[in-house]
Amino acid sequence: MRSLTERDIRTSFVNCSKGEAGRLTVPRDLADSPWDDLDFLGWREPGAPDRSYLVAEREDRLIGVALRYPGRQRSYLHRNLCSLCLTTHPGNGVSLMTARKAGAAGRQGNSAGLYICTDLACSLYVRGKRVPEAAGARMEESLSVEEQIARTRSHLFAFLDKLFV
Repeated sequence: MRSLTERDIRTSFVNCSKGEAGRLTVPRDLADSPWDDLDFLGWREPGAPDRSYLVAEREDRLIGVALRYPGRQRSYLHRNLCSLCLTTHPGNGVSLMTARKAGAAGRQGNSAGLYICTDLACSLYVRGKRVPEAAGARMEESLSVEEQIARTRSHLFAFLDKLFV
């Protein structure tokens, strides 16, 4: 992914108003982000525990998505699987995040959801740059890292496509 500026991020959102995009908190450490290792930039809103954001690059176009999720705790006896990177996490390490659809469908209240790593670090888990906490794990796979990255991007783009239908 190419490096992004605050302006790039704010103008990329497809499922919220310009005012909402202008008020969201953009990560302060953009210059320190590992852009070469990211398939998307994802972060949580510090002042609102139920909001997260995701910005992906697809065919030289940036697509920003505002996400919501319930912040309730799950039992640490159960593990959950991320739909994007196939990493397992205990407790609330994976959340069902929903995004309002773009355009008229979103204004009517339609949304799409995806089980995803709550910390939105899927790109780093796939590449082995981050290890899941506690009882979390990555499955042993016969796919190469490049094939796993392609699968993660495919799952991400399938989710983004649902927001435009």
